[in-house]
Amino acid sequence: MSITKDRKTELIQQFKRAESDTGSPEVQIALLTARINELTEHMRQHKKDFSSRRGLLKMVSSRSDLLKYLRQTERERYLAVIQKLGLRK
Repeated sequence: MSITKDRKTELIQQFKRAESDTGSPEVQIALLTARINELTEHMRQHKKDFSSRRGLLKMVSSRSDLLKYLRQTERERYLAVIQKLGLRK
């Protein structure tokens, strides 16, 4: 249920802002989105898995907080991230 190491490095390469960047809001949002998408597929098959549902809701909340921070601080970067990831405003 977790993303592979190759997929994670691919996402970091795509969204990083500097050479050694792994913790910027853009990278964190991209990684959370990948995990959320995989867990959503899991939840479609296993509807009664309430532990995974709780984790999914926590990840969605965390991503929402990061998006809110990015929207308030740097609007252009926020718009670029949601456009790349296909998220709604």
